[in-house]
Amino acid sequence: MTRAICPGSFDPVTNGHINIIERSARLFDEVLVLISANSAKDPAFTMEERVELLTKATRRFANVRVEKLEGLLADYAHKAGADTLIKGLRAVTDFEYEFQLALINKKLNPHLETLFMTTDPQYMYLSSSMVREVGSYGGDISEFVPSEILEEVQKRLVQKQEE
Repeated sequence: MTRAICPGSFDPVTNGHINIIERSARLFDEVLVLISANSAKDPAFTMEERVELLTKATRRFANVRVEKLEGLLADYAHKAGADTLIKGLRAVTDFEYEFQLALINKKLNPHLETLFMTTDPQYMYLSSSMVREVGSYGGDISEFVPSEILEEVQKRLVQKQEE
């Protein structure tokens, strides 16, 4: 069985993320979507909220499972029996950072390969940061996030802005 990991902070999950997850689910027997903390960011959603939102947004993919990442990604991959990381790229600017991470993960787990997948052009501009910004001011984010979670995301982003 082929198992891949699609890691990210998913704060919140966007249609661009879903695009990468869906395409990965067609290539691998199982895709583990791992939600990680990003110490450089002030998250709008807790880890538990992100797990819940991603689970709802990926429910239609029978071979996708959502979990929290605690610890090193390379260690998790080894324990889970996954030998491929899927990283979505929007632009050249994403590549440099993701390439550094790929090299570190390869050093920590020599059996771990990173597959860079470019997003569909319709999502090239889309980022969680942009969704948080637009949504926090009550802007229309319906084209940016999965419909299954739109109401929850809108409500939380406005609430976060008011705090």
